[in-house]
Amino acid sequence: MANIIRASVVQAATAAYSLTETLDKLERLTRLAKERDGAQLAVFPEAFIGGYPKMSTFGMVVGDRRPEGRDEFVRYAKAAIEIPSPAIARIEQISKETNVFLVVGVIERDNGTLYCTAVFVDPERGYLAKHRKLVPTAMERTIWGQGNGTTLPVVSKTFESPAGQGTVDAKLSATICWENYMPLLRTWYYSQGTQIYCAPTVDARPLWQNTMTHIALEGRCFVLSACQFAQEKDYPPDHAVANSEARDPNNVMIAGGSVIISPLGKVLAGPLLGEEGIITADLDMDDWYRGKFDLDTTGHYARNDVFQLRLVDPAVTSQG
Repeated sequence: MANIIRASVVQAATAAYSLTETLDKLERLTRLAKERDGAQLAVFPEAFIGGYPKMSTFGMVVGDRRPEGRDEFVRYAKAAIEIPSPAIARIEQISKETNVFLVVGVIERDNGTLYCTAVFVDPERGYLAKHRKLVPTAMERTIWGQGNGTTLPVVSKTFESPAGQGTVDAKLSATICWENYMPLLRTWYYSQGTQIYCAPTVDARPLWQNTMTHIALEGRCFVLSACQFAQEKDYPPDHAVANSEARDPNNVMIAGGSVIISPLGKVLAGPLLGEEGIITADLDMDDWYRGKFDLDTTGHYARNDVFQLRLVDPAVTSQG
């Protein structure tokens, strides 16, 4: 019996920090993945809802923060979403109407702090869980808070077989952009049995493909990396750009590179470059076992007598 899930990765940009337009775009692209490709799962990029402020400085230098930067942060914070919220309810509705399980990168607002977050939304159960990026990279740390050990879910989902031959069980996780360079975080997800390792990102460097292939091979899991493709026209007109003297709506801000890779390192779809679009592949979940046959880094290929992995209780550390 075929043990297959049909999965899509969406490569697209936020609609100029407009929540309404971006949610409409999410619905349009989810419906396209479903109707054109028969997708059961769709992964959207990092910060798709809320936006990734590429090139922004928010008026900061070491030791000083300018008023115009504070105003820019106001706009950015207002584009973020709360969990729960009407925006989450809209994503739930899209998932339910299309019967597509969604993993979506969002900018989450919790009181006065923003987080780079990925949400898991099930067609039947609605919003299930979220993962907050543990360590924002470089200047991201000035606008986003840090996640902790309370949002490291591995979500179980039973899919219908695309061929109508029963059901297929899968475990999904999400690791955002340069978190993927944190070996212990990867090891945590491997230890929890992740099979579909979602990697929302804005890293469009060619080297990112090497990282994704390495993780697929190391974790013996499917890697679904969704990157934004964004041009200057996808940002507000006054948004920072690489060269303010040569503004052009078609200048590329984030170049894409979305990809789907099998547990044995085979590229199943992508990388998609230079445009928005959707890539889709059939995931043979038996490949997870085929990969684990000779490499299970937290099982038979681990040395627990030498190395030990444990998740520190956030409640304990916060009391310190």
